[in-house]
Amino acid sequence: MFKNWIFIILFVGVKLSYAQQNFNKLSDAAFELTKQQVTYDPSYFSIKYPNGDVPAGKGVCTDVVIRAYRKLGIDLQKEVHEDMKTNFSLYPKIWGLKRTDTNIDHRRVPNLMTFFSRKGTIKKISSNPKDYKPGDIVCWNLGGGTTHIGIVSSKKSPSNVHRYLIVHNIGGGQVLEDCLFDFKIIGHYTYKN
Repeated sequence: MFKNWIFIILFVGVKLSYAQQNFNKLSDAAFELTKQQVTYDPSYFSIKYPNGDVPAGKGVCTDVVIRAYRKLGIDLQKEVHEDMKTNFSLYPKIWGLKRTDTNIDHRRVPNLMTFFSRKGTIKKISSNPKDYKPGDIVCWNLGGGTTHIGIVSSKKSPSNVHRYLIVHNIGGGQVLEDCLFDFKIIGHYTYKN
């Protein structure tokens, strides 16, 4: 019996370590994006499917998440589209669409929130910075019906709070900032397909 418990503890420890490495890879991929010059551009673009992307040098907050996952071989355009196609009624109806649109669906924060809620892990929302780990996805309400999304990085703030910095694009390009609690948090997730 004792050997079984040892095996279970080792197995769970290895599995948790592997999962955290994957989330650290997402954090690293997001950080690499901050080295690219990107202008905030919320325009609608016609893009190929699957693995489509808006023009290089352009993007919004969701494109940071999409591009970071793409560096890990995960195509959120395809993943979101396939889930929306099968479960369209579960996704927000904010835009009055009657069917899916592979050009834009994955680039909308409420759709990503629905997708991560369905296919990822919902994590608690708190005011404790220790609850937000590298590779976590965080969503905010900026007010006036505007939502925002970013990735928790593995870099910590130089201030005395030492919380993890966020990779996001809120208008100034793909940047690394200490902004976790600057707006009301409305979503906190992890996702690994």
